[in-house]
Amino acid sequence: MQCWKSLALLWAWLSSVQTSGVWLNGSGYEDLLIGIHPAVPENYSIIENIKTMVAEASSYMFNATQKGLYFRSVKILLPLTWQQHSTYSRPRTESVNEVDVIVAEPFLKYGDDPYTLQYRGCGEKGKYIHFTPNFMINDKLISVFGPRGRVFVHEWAHLRWGIFDEYSSETPFYVSSSFQVEATRCAAGITGSSIFHKCEDKFCSFRTCSSDPHMEIHNKGCKFLPDKNQNATGSIMYMQALSSVVAFCNASTHNSESPNLQNRMCRLQSAWDVMMRSSDFSNISPSNGMDSPPAPTFSLLQIKHRVVCLVLDVSDSMNQFDRISRQRQAAELFLLQIIETGSYVGIVSFSQEATAVAKIRQILSEAEREELAQQLPAKARGGTNICKGIRVGFKEIGLKIKSTPGSEIVLLTDGEDPKLHECLTEVKDSGAIVHTIALGPKADSQLETFSRTTGGLMFSAKDNFTSTELIDAFSGLSSGNGNISQQAVQMESISFTLYDVDCRKGAVSFDSTVGKNTFFVVTWQHHIPLIKVYDPYGKEYPQTNFSINVTIRTARLQIPGIAKAGDWIYSLCNTESPIEIIGLTVTTHPANDSNPPITVKVHMNEDTNTFPAPMVVYADVSQGYSPVLGANVTAIIEPQTGEPVILSLKDNGAGADIARHDGIYSKYFTSFSGNGRYSLKVRVQGKETVARLGFRSQANHALYVPGYVENGNIQMNPARPSVSDDIETNLEKFSRTASGGSFTVSEVPTGPLLDIFSPCAIFDLAARLENGKIELSWTAPGDDLDQGRASRYQIRMSGNPGHFMANFNTTTSIDVSSLTPKVAGSLETIIFAPEELALQNEGVTYFAVRATDEAGSWSEISNIAQVALIIPKTPIPTSPSVPTEPPASVPPSTPITCRPPVSYHSTSAPPPIELPQPITVHIPTVVITVSLVVVIICLAISITLCFKQDEA
Repeated sequence: MQCWKSLALLWAWLSSVQTSGVWLNGSGYEDLLIGIHPAVPENYSIIENIKTMVAEASSYMFNATQKGLYFRSVKILLPLTWQQHSTYSRPRTESVNEVDVIVAEPFLKYGDDPYTLQYRGCGEKGKYIHFTPNFMINDKLISVFGPRGRVFVHEWAHLRWGIFDEYSSETPFYVSSSFQVEATRCAAGITGSSIFHKCEDKFCSFRTCSSDPHMEIHNKGCKFLPDKNQNATGSIMYMQALSSVVAFCNASTHNSESPNLQNRMCRLQSAWDVMMRSSDFSNISPSNGMDSPPAPTFSLLQIKHRVVCLVLDVSDSMNQFDRISRQRQAAELFLLQIIETGSYVGIVSFSQEATAVAKIRQILSEAEREELAQQLPAKARGGTNICKGIRVGFKEIGLKIKSTPGSEIVLLTDGEDPKLHECLTEVKDSGAIVHTIALGPKADSQLETFSRTTGGLMFSAKDNFTSTELIDAFSGLSSGNGNISQQAVQMESISFTLYDVDCRKGAVSFDSTVGKNTFFVVTWQHHIPLIKVYDPYGKEYPQTNFSINVTIRTARLQIPGIAKAGDWIYSLCNTESPIEIIGLTVTTHPANDSNPPITVKVHMNEDTNTFPAPMVVYADVSQGYSPVLGANVTAIIEPQTGEPVILSLKDNGAGADIARHDGIYSKYFTSFSGNGRYSLKVRVQGKETVARLGFRSQANHALYVPGYVENGNIQMNPARPSVSDDIETNLEKFSRTASGGSFTVSEVPTGPLLDIFSPCAIFDLAARLENGKIELSWTAPGDDLDQGRASRYQIRMSGNPGHFMANFNTTTSIDVSSLTPKVAGSLETIIFAPEELALQNEGVTYFAVRATDEAGSWSEISNIAQVALIIPKTPIPTSPSVPTEPPASVPPSTPITCRPPVSYHSTSAPPPIELPQPITVHIPTVVITVSLVVVIICLAISITLCFKQDEA
């Protein structure tokens, strides 16, 4: 019962990342949003190929979903950098940050693989699909990925239905339960040949793959080449490039032994079974006998200059807790440092009435910024009428640009308005985006409805002078046009309490990707502190260099030119007050347009939560579209009452983190202190020689097909582009902070909380041979999900992975009573001799593990690790160093070149090469070496299981 209780809690928070406004109209998807990044050079062929791709995908998906789903309408979002055209419409709430599909160059040139950023669980929506411009216009890539429409359906299944790839780059071959070496694929009926393809000095040779004496199933570099002509119809999640593949694997065709992500993440369920859980399929309308779907319609939208109206509360309650001054501090920072040049900005204040205090104007210089800052409201009086403020904001926008679609309202209030619902329809119909900032504990509980309805951001700030939440909120209001070179980067945001004559020193680490328009801003509660800032070379910026505003208690230093890379030291001393609360915010901009800065994007798994469902914090640390690895990432979650919760986020592929080294740092959050709003901020520190740039090797992407076998001939595709030399290179030391907005929690009981969270499931159980013994290893779970320490483990083994699903307790138990669990995130290992487990000489044995906590709550079953025992029988042949003509009859185990030597450049596609008939085209031929010792081949099969079970 305990396992099912935990499973129910986890399913309670399975919700999608709302990328854009895609919705189902009957069986047709409406408002699919495809964006083109502003750095992509203008090329109308991209637009035309997008249209062709979606039309092909619509028909392909319609048939693959049994005449069910198709694409009805599509929006293509063009960047501001492209030439304007009268047929391009202004976006409403659409932005590059919220697209379903992005067409953009990868920052690091490691290929044109289409992929989906998917870092949540089985059945959960992903974040976006990434196609490169080259993929969209280079028809030569069709031979290696398949037609673009088919590739799009493969990626759409990742994005929309939360299913995973059915191949594995890490484990391309495995030993099946029938003791055969198989290619990792679904369905198992797909035929082909295992070929070793080697090129040296422009000469290439081919031979069948064979096992070697170093415990490899097949030689390193062995590739599975499918037959071009197949009878198998599945699966789209394996190799959509094959013309015969027109279906997803279902229960009858699914290969549950294949060590792929689909089996690991979805507990052996087929892609079709997972898809059927999606609400998309429960709401399908009958096709009314349609043999094909209607053609999708397309609309072209083009990003325009940003239009923002600040709608600020000046009701009487804003006099409490110094809210009106704090509002001015934060809004001034937004106007002087955050809002992008070229944007249009105005200010409206409201109490029981509303007034336009600053007409909307375009920011072209520092003069406009200063003028707007001086017009920020400074006095508060009267009641609260939020709708009047919004309506005046819409009026001012309309006067400037004739319409409201695509504009933004930044709404800040500390009060309640019983008539708030009266303008909700107006807001929705306006086409504007409304960002909301709830200040204090009494801000209207329905305020966030505006943001959820329009796709706006949500922030909250409490009445605590030691909190930087309000400044962080305004710092997080950057543009959604995708042009990161124009956007501010927050380097530091911190506050602290200093007693009389106390000083605080610290460092802010600048890397060379940032430094333009850098500001150090100091705030205080009573008296200005003594301020000094030093650049990395020791140059001092004393207090006399700061621009000081004693009215709103801010001191601002702008660094001329580009701030130097390295540690900038600050010193802040309280010299006058018995106690002083001091804040420091540092913002900057990218140093140049060609090199994107390191950025941090933060969010929770959802913005509303009902206790006792756990939540997850996510921080995407990246440079361009490449992940930053090895960073120290800390989340600070502040409730309305109580102390902040500090979480160390991990990118280790354990606990809440699904994929290791993808630049997505994650952690469960369960420390709920009460109902109401919580704010989220993340601090990131990269240490020199530790933080490094990587690439998402585990990203879900379409398979790059190395070649085909057709009528006995091998046809190799061009070699996959090699990974850039910049991959996995060290980064400079850097600092970043970022706001993740706010979220709300309800139904938290009063008093101490019960221990209701079991240890999290283990996803990385692995088995390997170590000094002649079997070593099992995994990452330790916690007492509560991925925090704390579990009480004990249970490890079991079976000759059939299905036995774990049927009843975990009937499988063979292994005594691990001597193993004391370590703290969550630690590496666990345990070693056995094969004879201790009574393993047979030939066969496959499967292992699984689970953990329990002090309350007796068991985790889900781990993935399954496989151990295969093989007795080598046949010597492994040696490949000749020079390609030669094979004999007329060639045994399958003999190295071949499949014709006289053929010379071609290794990065170009070779001509077709005849495959001699003796080579089987059915995977696989297993070649086993002669030896007196048993070679134990260990590989981890990623299969996650969870089912009802009782403690053994």
